[in-house]
Amino acid sequence: QVQLVESGGGLVQPGGSLSLFCAAFGFTFSSYFMTWYRQAPGKEREFVAGIRSVGGSTNYAGSVKGRFTISRDNAKSTVYLQMNSLKPEDTAVYYCKADGGLTRPDYWGQGTQVTVSA
Repeated sequence: QVQLVESGGGLVQPGGSLSLFCAAFGFTFSSYFMTWYRQAPGKEREFVAGIRSVGGSTNYAGSVKGRFTISRDNAKSTVYLQMNSLKPEDTAVYYCKADGGLTRPDYWGQGTQVTVSA
């Protein structure tokens, strides 16, 4: 059974840090482009960061570049998102997505809430 299970969300003060984790089950994790998205209340879901399966090259949304770091451990079938210098506008539900491209299905996790507030 395919599953993506996120964890690590919570409440943090502005300027603080959080680490998100996404554990994958039931598909060939190492061959997938892995991404993080987020959705704030009343807004559309948006891309945050992605990491390629081969070579590990990364890309980021402009709003998080320099503050967030995506990484992966293929041996553990896990993708991570390290979030530093958090701002109130980073408040959202964060989703992990396995991007299947043109020929394979995409898989989504259930999401984890991140709240940045004093």
